[in-house]
This record gives sequence, structure tokens and C-alpha cells, in this order.
Amino acid sequence: MKIAYIKVAAFASFVSVFFFPSYQKLESTGDNIFTVYLNGTQVGIVEDPVQVDSCLIAARKRLAGTSDELVLADSRLSYEGSEVLWGTVDDPSVITANMTDVLQNSVKETLNRSYTVKINEYTVNLASTQEVLALLQASVNKYDSEHEYYVDLVLDGDRELNVLTTQIYSAKEQEKEDMEAAEVMSRAGIDAALDEMFADVEPAKEKDFSDYELGLMSLKFGDTVEVVESYLQNYELTSLQDAIEEVTKEQEKEQIYEVVSGDTLSQIAEKNGIPLADLIAMNETIENENSTIRVGDELIVTVPEPELSVERTEEIYYEEDYEAEVVYVDNDSWYTTETKTLQEPSAGHRIVVADVSYRNNEEIGREILKEEITYEAVPKIVERGTKIPPTYIKPISGGRQTSGFGRRKAPTRGASSYHKGIDWATPVGTAVMASSAGTVAKAGWGSGYGYVVYINHADGRQTRYGHLSKVLVSPGQTVAQGQKIALSGNTGVSTGPHVHFEILINGSQVNPLNYMN
Repeated sequence: MKIAYIKVAAFASFVSVFFFPSYQKLESTGDNIFTVYLNGTQVGIVEDPVQVDSCLIAARKRLAGTSDELVLADSRLSYEGSEVLWGTVDDPSVITANMTDVLQNSVKETLNRSYTVKINEYTVNLASTQEVLALLQASVNKYDSEHEYYVDLVLDGDRELNVLTTQIYSAKEQEKEDMEAAEVMSRAGIDAALDEMFADVEPAKEKDFSDYELGLMSLKFGDTVEVVESYLQNYELTSLQDAIEEVTKEQEKEQIYEVVSGDTLSQIAEKNGIPLADLIAMNETIENENSTIRVGDELIVTVPEPELSVERTEEIYYEEDYEAEVVYVDNDSWYTTETKTLQEPSAGHRIVVADVSYRNNEEIGREILKEEITYEAVPKIVERGTKIPPTYIKPISGGRQTSGFGRRKAPTRGASSYHKGIDWATPVGTAVMASSAGTVAKAGWGSGYGYVVYINHADGRQTRYGHLSKVLVSPGQTVAQGQKIALSGNTGVSTGPHVHFEILINGSQVNPLNYMN
């Protein structure tokens, strides 16, 4: 009876739906349930596609949490809607789990968490901070055989982004600071005050040679090091061994060398360990080994230097013979080209403690802390002139050099096979000027020279101008530098219109090109 009652009640309810006056006809409202697909695989059913976004985000977080690396995976979402009277939807946790499984099967690549080290313009990628520290420590250990210094990475406070830089610590200094701090803490107030008072009153005692510690005193990197976290593929990483080789090996790098007094091109090449021919090739301003260089000139040189330079200071003890500085006695009546040695030098001997500064293996500074002279050096005494000597200029404007100074084949009968001057071809009548100020010693006919002019100069030198067509000065006349003294010609033993020019020192001809400005 109970079963029959239930059936009747259900039937009555069903009939009332269709026959009661409040009945409304069902109308289509469109898709109201959606099947979700990720990368073509069904992962669940939802009422609204908007709900899927949070599930995908949660699935990505789960995938990322399975590794310390950066994981890239495809995530193409698609939906298939339908209209139903009733149906079931999946719980978001189920959809998230299904999505995680699909993403794990769709991983494209994994980017390793790594670290990029930048040293000036050089960069290298390493797998971990441990490898970064090992690379930097290798540069330090090259000069720290006792392993007293160690490298650490610290946040660069001058940068807005998270960029690491280096800090080098001294184990010895750290230990010393810790001991001093402990000593200060252990001393009572009155004792500490008395110690400080007596330390101020007691005069500092001069150190003996045995009081110096000697050895490596400080060490730092000579280049800026920046370290940033990055995500890279395996092939973009460099092995630690290769990185150490690249960073620590010496390579030829260009630097600027400033010419100092006494320098010659060959000395500069030898000082920097490069062939003279290479030095000339690197500098466009140098034509050959005879080119003139002046104090203050800047030349390009190459020096062996690693990618990461290390600067250090060592306190060293040594004994050496030394030379006293040259003592100069000025003579205002002499030219600066004139010198005379009044006393020959003699080396002395000394023992020294000094702080020597290096950049890599090159010494860049030396400060003597204590010096004891065993026996004094005797200085060299030199008398030198203070007057600026005359300058020499080309005696004509323009012209084409047709014969240089030195040995040659005689160009015409009667001419010498050793040319004692410089010839410039120029039309007859070209103005010939005095190369330097002086007094005319000869003006007129000079046999093989044709018409010639000789001028004596204040520094004892003499200039000669030959094969002239007309002489415009006379013996004993004073002339200024650049003053017209003659016209060019083709007189004497000559092969054509030109000017022959000589400079004589102590009566002997020298190459004029070495003395003209």
C-alpha cells in the first residue's frame, strides 16, 4: 500500500505541472554546460568557462613547484558547449589535477636557474652561485698562495635591480678584529680609559725591520664584477673549468702608453714586451723606427692581461744597490743640447721594507716604509745648458724631394756618390729662406755648388744652400729665420732646377731631416 501511495503521488505531481494554470513553457537559453579541453585532452566539465582560468593558474603553480628551474609548457585551452536540462559538473580540484597531468606531458623545455657574470664587456654563464664564487676565488688564489683572502657575493646597494657584486675578505684581518672586539669587551671601564690615556701620551716608537709583518697586505679586484640571476638552457652554460681558463689566462689587450723623457721607440717596445714592428703598425702617427716622438705623446701598446684583473699590495724586505739622483748644475750661457759630466756616479747600498702595489703581475707603485743606508751613493753631477737652441725649417715652400742624404749613384758626371744634403726639385726663381736665424758666412759662387749661401747659427751649426740662380744677401749680414736669402736655380754641377740644402755640426754634414721641425 505504501508503494502504491507513492506512485500515485508522483503521478499527480507530474500531471499538475501540465494542467495547472501557472504552467509556463520551457524556452531554450543556449549552452549552459561546457566540456573543457587542454592541449586537446578533456580535463573537466564546468558551468562557466571563466572558472577554468583559476584552475589553469593553480595547475601551473603545481608544475613549477616540482622543480627549481623555469619550466615552459604548452597550454592551449578550448571549450565545447551544450544545452542540457540537467547534468553534472566537475569539482575545480579535479579539473586542476587533470590539467597538471596534461601540462607535465606537454613540457617544451626547462630553463635552468643560472647566474651571468659580467666583467667589463666580458660575460660568462654559470650553473650556480657556488660556481660563481669558485671562478672568482680562482682569480684571487692566483696571487694568494696562503689562501688568506676569500670572495663573497653581496647585493649592490647602488643598483635599483637585484644585482650582486663582490666583496673580498681577509681571514687574517677578520680574526684580528674579532680578537680586538673580545679584548675590548673583557676590559673593565677604568682600565680601558687608562689604556687609552697612556696610549695618547706615550710617543710612537719607530719600527724595527723585525716589526714588519711582510707578505700580502691587501687584495681587491681591478675590474667591476656584476652577477645577475638568469634562466638559460644547458647549451648556454659554460663549465666551471672553461670559465676559469677564460677569465684567468692572460690575453693581449690594448692600452695607452704616455711617452716620458728619455723614451725611444725601441725602448717603449722592449718595456712593453712587443716587437718594434708591431708598435709601429698599431700607431698611425709612427711611420718608421726613425719617427720623432715627444714627451706626452700617447701611443697604443698591447699588454698581457686577464679578463679579471687583481690589484694587490705586498709588504716586502729587500737589499739593493742604488743610484743617487743626478745633480744638475745649470749654465745659462749654454744651449740645452750641451752637457758636461763634472762627477761620475758610484752606487750605494741599502736595506729596505716597502709596500709594492701590483696590477696582476705588473708593478704600479712602490712606497718605502723603512730604509737603512749601508753606504751612501755618490751622485752624478752634470753641467747643462738652459738656453733653448735654434730651430730649423725647410728652406722652400713645396718642392719634390729628388735626392736624400747618404750614399747614392752619381746622377751626373762630377757629382759625388755620397750626397751630403737634401735636394728638392723646384722651378728656377723659387724663394729660398733661411732655415734658422744667423749670420751669413759666404754668399756667391761656390764651384760645384754654383751660387751658394752659407749661414752660421748661434748653436755652432751651419746651413748651406746650393745651385741658386740669384743670391740676395752678403757675408756678415744677419738674417732671421724664414727671411728670403736667394732664388733657386740650376747652377754648378746640377741635373735640373732644384735647391740643395745641408746642415753641418762641428764641420760635418748630417741628415737635415733629423733636425728640421
